[in-house]
Amino acid sequence: MPRPRMKGGPMPKGNVMKTLGRVIKMLFRFYPVLVPVTIFCIIFSAAASSVPAIFMQKVLADIETWCDSGDWASAKEQIVPKVLVLIVLYVLSIAAITAWSQIMAYMTQGFLSKMRCAMFNGMQDLPIKYFDTHRHGDIMSHYTNDIDTLRQLVSQSLPSLLQAGCIVMCVFFIMLYYSVWMTLVVMGGVVMIMLVSGKIGGGSAKYFIRQQQSVGKTEGYIQETMNGQKVVKVFCHEDKCQGEFDALNEQLYQDGFKANAFANCLGPIIMNIGNILYVVIATVGGMFLLSGADNLSISGLAFSIDIIIPFLSMTKQFTGNINQVTQQINSIAMAAAGAYRIFGLMDEQPETDDGYVTLVNAEIAPDGTITETDKRTHHWAWKHPHTADGTVSYRLLEGRVTLDGVDFAYEEGKEVLHDVSVFADPGQKVAFVGATGAGKTTITNLINRFYDIADGKIRYDGININKIRKSDLRRSLGIVLQETNLFTGSVMENIRYGRLDATDDECREAARLAGADDFITRLPEGYDTELSNNGSNLSQGQRQLIAIARAAVADPPVMILDEATSSIDTRTEAIVQRGMDALMNGRTVFVIAHRLSTVKNSDVIMVLDHGRIIERGSHDKLIEQKGTYYQLYTGAFELD
Repeated sequence: MPRPRMKGGPMPKGNVMKTLGRVIKMLFRFYPVLVPVTIFCIIFSAAASSVPAIFMQKVLADIETWCDSGDWASAKEQIVPKVLVLIVLYVLSIAAITAWSQIMAYMTQGFLSKMRCAMFNGMQDLPIKYFDTHRHGDIMSHYTNDIDTLRQLVSQSLPSLLQAGCIVMCVFFIMLYYSVWMTLVVMGGVVMIMLVSGKIGGGSAKYFIRQQQSVGKTEGYIQETMNGQKVVKVFCHEDKCQGEFDALNEQLYQDGFKANAFANCLGPIIMNIGNILYVVIATVGGMFLLSGADNLSISGLAFSIDIIIPFLSMTKQFTGNINQVTQQINSIAMAAAGAYRIFGLMDEQPETDDGYVTLVNAEIAPDGTITETDKRTHHWAWKHPHTADGTVSYRLLEGRVTLDGVDFAYEEGKEVLHDVSVFADPGQKVAFVGATGAGKTTITNLINRFYDIADGKIRYDGININKIRKSDLRRSLGIVLQETNLFTGSVMENIRYGRLDATDDECREAARLAGADDFITRLPEGYDTELSNNGSNLSQGQRQLIAIARAAVADPPVMILDEATSSIDTRTEAIVQRGMDALMNGRTVFVIAHRLSTVKNSDVIMVLDHGRIIERGSHDKLIEQKGTYYQLYTGAFELD
């Protein structure tokens, strides 16, 4: 199956910290009070867990003094208060840990919710071109896998990193306070740990980033294959699809294997370096103690057992927390890759809209004066503000559409339309015929401003459509496509999708106009029948009739029918055609059809070939000319 062109690529080097910084800024922006409170609780709990080394040294010094003097009562008076203070600190530390863990649980889910909303809101403003050039499964991966990496970052990695970093700093200064020489020995082991972490952790991060990208590609292919499952089976491409999936899955396996191979060996290596360092500290401390070496410290204390023992505990704590920091490298790398993809979606340029002419409900006075009203009057008008003099003029929406010398290309240098001119008066039915790729659907996409033209003009009731706000322009146009999209919900909700403020009676009236009321009332729950999976429990014709009813309830003055009957049988086509005829009555209509029998009664038929209009006129006039249309009509009733 052909695959859409992919944009973007792997995360450039040096973008990890920039991306993580942006995540943290957004966290502060969403929770300006809770984030500082959480940071305070984490720092307090980290400091409280570092203090016992000081108390241990003090208690050991008191015990050593008691052993020398034998005065237990005096030692007890010194030791008990220290132990009580330590207990209080531990209780407060537990309270702080409980507080920040609960706050983080709340903030994490709230942050992810806000990020999903930001992504979805931004995605709603993206141009159609974005969805034409990106796999839908890969876009979905932003909302699942990429968001999940942020969950791990916010709820686990950042708090652990901050807590471990605070403990390392506290313990480092405590060690310096007691002995510079012993601290230098510890730092020698830390340098070794950092070298190992940089080598192994760097490789792990690189492959975790690749794994995140491979997940998106794999999900995109799976969704693409699921959507095209019938095509796969019809053309017996199961083996080909399996081969392509195996290649993507193999790449995902290799990236995941290498990432976890690095990650799994990092922890044990660092832990054992810590164990070796523990032994080295015990040995060096014993040597200093036995040799009577002078101690260099801020405290001014000499080498003694009450310094060596706390140092051993601090060494374990120091290396353990450094190990904790290095263990976060993998999740941070994955989160950076996920956040980079998320921000890539959020930073996509939205659809530009410089329009200032809006569509309003209008009342027409007996003298022809047009006034704006909040009531639905079935009369619409273009509201045109004039910045030059500050006045506002109104023009009744009639449905006159003109294209004058329009050129267009989806990609630069590959022109799709050339010098196309179309004139549709209010109430006229204009048909486009031609071979696949001639440019028929492209014309309707330009009228909707799904794409902007390269040259020429498109005017709606004499107004350049670039001046009309896109939402108002599209509100004035009704579209029935060949591929009908129905959404999960009831039949009534799907019809109301055309106008969200439509009443149930208006929806039923639209269904009767479209000829859909008969089959809808025979459904198990009537209009309340639930649809899912694009209305898979309905026939193609029934789905089309609901789509026509959806367009009818919007009551637009201009309709676009894009091959709405090409995929249904002749009998169903007659039913659908009656519904479309009722819908087209009194409206300007653009019809795209392969079946020439459906365009015979059009006011104007335009024959396109390679982006140019080569013939135009009524059915009878074109038959008399005996040109391309005549050959198509007499040679076959369907265009290939």
